[in-house]
Amino acid sequence: MSPTLTLGHSPDPDDAFMFYALAENKIDTQGWKFEHILQDIQTLNERATRGELHISAISIHAYAYVLNKYALLSCGASMGDGYGPMLVARHHEGLKDNPRLGEVREWLRTKRIAVPGTMTSAYLALRLAMRDDSHASGECEIVVAPFDKIFDAVKSGQADVGLIIHEGQLTYAQEQMELILDLGVWWKIKTGLPLPLGGNVIRKDIPPAERKAINAILRESINYGLQHRAEGVAHAMPLARGLDTQMADRFIGMYVNDYTLDYGDTGRRAICEFLGRASAAGLIPAPVDLEFVE
Repeated sequence: MSPTLTLGHSPDPDDAFMFYALAENKIDTQGWKFEHILQDIQTLNERATRGELHISAISIHAYAYVLNKYALLSCGASMGDGYGPMLVARHHEGLKDNPRLGEVREWLRTKRIAVPGTMTSAYLALRLAMRDDSHASGECEIVVAPFDKIFDAVKSGQADVGLIIHEGQLTYAQEQMELILDLGVWWKIKTGLPLPLGGNVIRKDIPPAERKAINAILRESINYGLQHRAEGVAHAMPLARGLDTQMADRFIGMYVNDYTLDYGDTGRRAICEFLGRASAAGLIPAPVDLEFVE
C-alpha cells in the first residue's frame, strides 16, 4: 500500500479538530503520510461514489451508495444527540407558534428549501421527517446550494427555507433567521436515538490489517485532540466561520465526543434505524448491512 493516503474531510472546525494531531504531526503514523483534502460534504459524497480517496468523511446517507467500495471506520462519527440540521427561514408567517409536526410539514410543502446536497444526511432526515400517509416519499421542493451559501440563498429569495448544517446551527439567529424545525430534536423524539450524520470510510482495496491499523491512527488523532482541547480548537479556528473561540469549542463538542472515538452500541443502532427507515421508504437503493473496521 502507498505510504501516502488521501484523506478527505470538510472545511469545518469539527473535522479540523478531529484531524489536528495528524495535520500537526503530533502522533506516530507508523510510516504513513496523510494528504488532507478539504472539500464540502456533498463533493466528498460524490467522490466516494467513484472511490477516489483512500479515506473520506462522508454522510451516513451517502454510505448507502458506496457499500461496494468503502467500509465504515469505527471512529470519526458525527452524531446529533438531540440536535442536528435545522430548517430556518426569515420569518414563519403562516405558521402559528409552537406548531405540531403535521402543521410544520404542510407549511414546508408550500416552500422552496435550500439544501446542502441530496446525498447529505440532513436531506435524508428532512425527507423522513416530511413523510406522512399522504406524502410517503417525503418529497418537497428544493434547490441545492453549498452548505456555506444556504443563508445567502434564503436572503436572496432563491429559497424560502434553508436546511443548515455545520456552524450555521449556532449562528442562524445572527443571520436574522428563525428556527422552524431542528431535525435532531425530531429524530430524538421519534426514536430515542442520536441522529447519525457523518462518518469516516476507508477503501476496501486496502488490506484488512492495514485498514485496522489506519483506524487506530485516526482514533488516536481524535483522542489527542480531546486530550489537548485548547490546542485543537486553536488549530480549527481558521475554519470556524462566524464563531469566536468559545462558540467554536461548543460546536466542536457537539460533534467530536465519545461517539467520535467509537460509535458504540447506541451509535450503531442509530445508523441501522436511520438507514433502515430510509430503505423501508424507498429513499436509498437497498437495505444496508453495516461493515465496520474495528
